[in-house]
Amino acid sequence: MVFYMGGLFGVTAKQDCIMDLFFGVDYHSHLGTRRGGLAVYSKTGFERAIHNIENSPFRTKFERDIEDMHGLMGIGCISDTEPQPLIVRSHLGNYAITTVGRINNLEELVDEAFKNGSSHFLEMSGGRVNATELVACLVNQKDTILEGIQHAQDLIDGSMTMLILTKDGLYAARDKMGRTPLVIGKKEGAYCVSFESFAYLNLGYKDEHYLGAGEIDFLTADGYEVLKQPGEKMKICAFLWTYFGYPTSCYEGVNVEEMRYRCGQILAEHDTGTDVDFVAGVPDSGTAHAVGYANQSGIPFARPFIKYTPTWPRSFMPQNQSMRNQIAHMKLIPVDSLIRDKKLLFIDDSVVRGTQMRETVEFLYDSGAKEVHFRPACPPIMFGCKYLNFSRSTSDMDLISRRVIDELEGEEGLKHLDEYCDAKSKRYAAMVEGICEKMKVTSLKYQTLKGMLDSIGIDPDHVCTYCWTGME
Repeated sequence: MVFYMGGLFGVTAKQDCIMDLFFGVDYHSHLGTRRGGLAVYSKTGFERAIHNIENSPFRTKFERDIEDMHGLMGIGCISDTEPQPLIVRSHLGNYAITTVGRINNLEELVDEAFKNGSSHFLEMSGGRVNATELVACLVNQKDTILEGIQHAQDLIDGSMTMLILTKDGLYAARDKMGRTPLVIGKKEGAYCVSFESFAYLNLGYKDEHYLGAGEIDFLTADGYEVLKQPGEKMKICAFLWTYFGYPTSCYEGVNVEEMRYRCGQILAEHDTGTDVDFVAGVPDSGTAHAVGYANQSGIPFARPFIKYTPTWPRSFMPQNQSMRNQIAHMKLIPVDSLIRDKKLLFIDDSVVRGTQMRETVEFLYDSGAKEVHFRPACPPIMFGCKYLNFSRSTSDMDLISRRVIDELEGEEGLKHLDEYCDAKSKRYAAMVEGICEKMKVTSLKYQTLKGMLDSIGIDPDHVCTYCWTGME
């Protein structure tokens, strides 16, 4: 499965911060595969470096840059969308900005900006406007950066988390509904702000403050100030736990690895009577789910195939779908004695298009598997996400669940999507059976929505489940 999002990191310190910035951003490499960027502020002004990281890790691209970049404050990002951070000159002063999020009404906001006097936007490949540049434009429409951030977040349909670096300090703003995280870390003489809570631990920082939904803070080397209190509502993305998050990540106080153990445990509790030789996870994000399942069921955990990462890092992920499928296949090396004539149960984080799952199943049968059972760690995905840039899908019909529904009922099925989302309904059962047949698996049982939410363990009303329910 190919998802993409992005991550960001910022530092304010009483001494040169470039190494903290370098490693802090690098620890977000699991969130993106296309571009990385750094920007620092020193007495001589802003410096910036941006590189393509599609075929090479972040570290190797920026090792030379950090020899020359110095400053007491800096921001950086891993991005699968536009080049950033950007250096902006405006009536608010010079600043650097980096963002994570999605703007659904981008064209409308661009048109409105033209009407309000903006002369141009730099056009990227494909004719798109750099979303971070648009955010800067919206910020610049107000008299202060704080007012500008609030203005941008009010106008944007989607989500937008951002860091803005000025000569005086660093603004950190979590998106209005808290779909993506931000956390502040502290050590002697420095503060940092990060998408990932683990990114600063090995740099000597300790957890200091988790920003709430819509909260805006201002950081200096001496501390941080809450400029805008968080809102009452939050809808953090559930995929942060099931797929995106690195095992050491924590969101809203809940560790990713522990959540996945619980998710696998709950799957096993509702999956009695399945006779298999081994439980395995589709690497990497499915592995912890499988450990939880194995611990609960008593079925031995095994790794029937291993991901070969030395020459096939995740950072090499072409845009072409057929090439991505080929590379996904090339990464997996079978262990014959753990596959041949064995009945296997695999757990993956999710099933989106179904392409890689089908090829994985074929790969296992070709390697001699007797049976292949699949247990996705979340419910069937029914709606493309409209809040975060994590899927390369352009239509709901890219989703295997929707294609099967279309084959079962055509347009009539659109009238009954609520039933297809209900794990107790006959339509849901027919859909799952159809997916099972397409994937050619021995059996297919999804995690329930309740089971997934229970494994996360926070207030369900604070978790976004739009892609499973279609409800905002």
